[in-house]
Amino acid sequence: METARLLEACAFPPAGTAVALAVSGGPDSVGLALLALEAGLAATLHHVDHHARPESRVDAAFVRALGARLGTDVVVHDVSVPPGANFEARARAARRGALPAGALTGHTMDDLAETVLLNALRGTGLDGLSPMVGDATKPLLGVRRAALAAYVAGRGVGVRHDPTNADPRYRRNRVRHEVLPLLDAVAERDVVPLLARLARLAAAERRWLDELAGADRGRALVEVEVGELRAWPRARLARWLRGCLTRVDELGEAHPPSEAEVDRAIAVVEGLVVATELSGGRRLSRRARHLALEERSTTLADHG
Repeated sequence: METARLLEACAFPPAGTAVALAVSGGPDSVGLALLALEAGLAATLHHVDHHARPESRVDAAFVRALGARLGTDVVVHDVSVPPGANFEARARAARRGALPAGALTGHTMDDLAETVLLNALRGTGLDGLSPMVGDATKPLLGVRRAALAAYVAGRGVGVRHDPTNADPRYRRNRVRHEVLPLLDAVAERDVVPLLARLARLAAAERRWLDELAGADRGRALVEVEVGELRAWPRARLARWLRGCLTRVDELGEAHPPSEAEVDRAIAVVEGLVVATELSGGRRLSRRARHLALEERSTTLADHG
């Protein structure tokens, strides 16, 4: 795909804008760097070295050399992520903490489709069906991964490949290499654009619902009397409870309540039960005319 057509599919800020780019050295992030410069952005490349693989230093050296070739500044962030449980989540948290706020990433339309499917497999609603959409830090959601890789190869720029991207122990890799090809075969067409369209439609409806519920979002759990909550339509009550009961762990990961937890919370509102237990060791109860949420500090063991 020619550069002009790729740029049309991107959502970059205006030319001349100073941006930080998250560049791992893989084809997606290298493509991000090349296209950002083509778009006239004043880019600085940021690479996070987790020191998790023996070749991580080679990746960092590659990004430094790429910056020199492109005439851009490069910042390498050294972080330490000890091996063990929840390594991927801890690595994401370390990466977020190291990168500048608003750093652009190379997530493509294929990443969007994979995330929609992963969220659907976990169980989700409109929010999970519309990940990344409208996120200014992800300007390549209109670009296909294969087209981006072909563009990078056509520019004669080498890339680094992370072997963990082919490891079937990670669910995303199985969705990428097994589930999506099977869906293509069953549908007899490329389903990634269909999943991306679903995400965009869900995002539009989510924004509309958020506008309708704008006043609700500003009301804390303890502020609204149970009598008022009982008069709300169930969809409104469920959406408000989902926001109030979403917890953020010590890694900065958000954990919305499950549908079953929301149903149990609604049972508390309706007076069918006095209290219910929630994930993270929390307890939702009704006290006088209001709801009360008791929490304790959570650990990684609480949420796997």
